[in-house]
Amino acid sequence: MLIYRLLMSLLLPVLVLGLLWRRLRGTGVEDALAERLGLSRGGVHPIWLHGASNGEITSARWLIEELLARDPQAFILISCNNPTARSMVASWAIPRTEAVLAPWDTRGSVRRFLSRRQPRILLVLENELWPERMAGCAERGIPVVAIGARLSERSARNWARVAPGLLRRMLGNVGWLSAQDEASERRFVAAGLPPDRLGPRLVLKAGVRAAKMPEAPFPAPPRGRCLLAASTHEGEDAAILDAFLGARALFDLLVIAPRHPRRGAEIAALAEARGISASLRSRGGAPNAPVYVADTLGEMPLWYGLCGTTFIGGTLAPRGGHTPFEPMEAGSALVHGPSIHNFAEIFAELDAAGAALPVAGPAELASTLAALTPDRQAALVTAAAARRRATDPEPVLAAISRLSSAR
Repeated sequence: MLIYRLLMSLLLPVLVLGLLWRRLRGTGVEDALAERLGLSRGGVHPIWLHGASNGEITSARWLIEELLARDPQAFILISCNNPTARSMVASWAIPRTEAVLAPWDTRGSVRRFLSRRQPRILLVLENELWPERMAGCAERGIPVVAIGARLSERSARNWARVAPGLLRRMLGNVGWLSAQDEASERRFVAAGLPPDRLGPRLVLKAGVRAAKMPEAPFPAPPRGRCLLAASTHEGEDAAILDAFLGARALFDLLVIAPRHPRRGAEIAALAEARGISASLRSRGGAPNAPVYVADTLGEMPLWYGLCGTTFIGGTLAPRGGHTPFEPMEAGSALVHGPSIHNFAEIFAELDAAGAALPVAGPAELASTLAALTPDRQAALVTAAAARRRATDPEPVLAAISRLSSAR
């Protein structure tokens, strides 16, 4: 822990300068420095929920709403690691919630944050275990609940090689942990989690409730002729555009929703280089070209509802894949690449049930889309509906209630 604290102390000036530089360029967030240093003030004694970014926090929205519904006095402070997620949470305008950037994981920032906010419990999503936050909570008797926790084989190996004692100490501070899958359970226990603190498995994204599909505010082709590439990463868009070109007999419109909206103009340029005209959602208006780049935030339900087929981003690039649950709930047929380790068990089940189409690479993506007739889309959607998992919130809600009331 001493070495970690020294490294974070040396890194802190770099973090501050980077934030100030972004602010000077007009890309910073108001009050970002105060929030990162743990100096912001607001509601006290909250349930503190922390997730890395948009996807993790969106997956927990159902849990946030359930906690608020069960406790009319509850106040939830939601922290995240980037400004886009902070803005997204603020846009939800959920009563009795507040969105902030998480304090940097330095001793001073965490101490100031905990002193000012005095949370009654910390809920961490997926793999957001940070040494200083965990230590700070332990010092103050603040219980920690890890929800939908994930520990990949690579991460476990890296921890074992670099700092096994630090991971063991963090896991010793966890009061209750629900892992995403059986493999993560084994790795957490082997790394030092007391077995009696292991709760039932929970995949947060499986609890996503079907959102009301908003009507498209513009004319669009029939749903079965619209293709969505959801949460794409750099290196994937070119392959998707090439595959779309080969499937024009079946699809009239390709919507590309990049994971990072700032890449919108870059993706449009890739389309133009292939002789396909493209328009940007950020510039307003209807799709007036075969490719529509959805370079905005908070509109994914619109795209899932608009498109009868969804390619899951982060599966051609080595990112481990993004959630299949939201497009499944929207009744969109699923196609994915080989990089699926973030949801390995779920994708394996979907593939085996004929509820999703796996492709090995760009060439197979092109041939798969070219054969994805309306009947084939409908068959995938029907198979996926039969495989949907119901997420039981009771174990995690009971753990939160038990640990927070014990303070």
